[in-house]
Amino acid sequence: MPDSIHLTVATVIARDNQFLMVRERDDGEEVINQPAGHVEPGETLQQAALRETLEETGWHIRLTGLLGLTHYTSPRNGKTYYRVSFTAEPLDHDSSVKLDDDIIAAEWFTVEQLEHSTRLRSPMVLADIKKSLSKTIYPLDFIDNIET
Repeated sequence: MPDSIHLTVATVIARDNQFLMVRERDDGEEVINQPAGHVEPGETLQQAALRETLEETGWHIRLTGLLGLTHYTSPRNGKTYYRVSFTAEPLDHDSSVKLDDDIIAAEWFTVEQLEHSTRLRSPMVLADIKKSLSKTIYPLDFIDNIET
């Protein structure tokens, strides 16, 4: 039985048939992932996606769509992840942003490079890429942010 549940966001950012990915450290191993991370208290899903992308890549982005919600329990750590994934377009890169400590680099990869990689952080990484390529994308207003 998993010991905790984690709500995360991820962004699939495409440009010129390549995808913006991060090489990061996870439990001492180098892995490849989309810009992704945990939603902080009081933050909307969209705000979390913009913040995590900037903190991990230095890129300012515009969210363009919702890919969906994925449920995944990691066999490595037993944690259950609920991941909300977005599509986005890159706007501009800010080289003055200090990337999160666990980030090695932000790089552009082709789908072929990702398909052949043995370092993807989880099956969600390639699943989101393929979903974005199939154009299974929902409008951002599918998510309601209710203010009180």
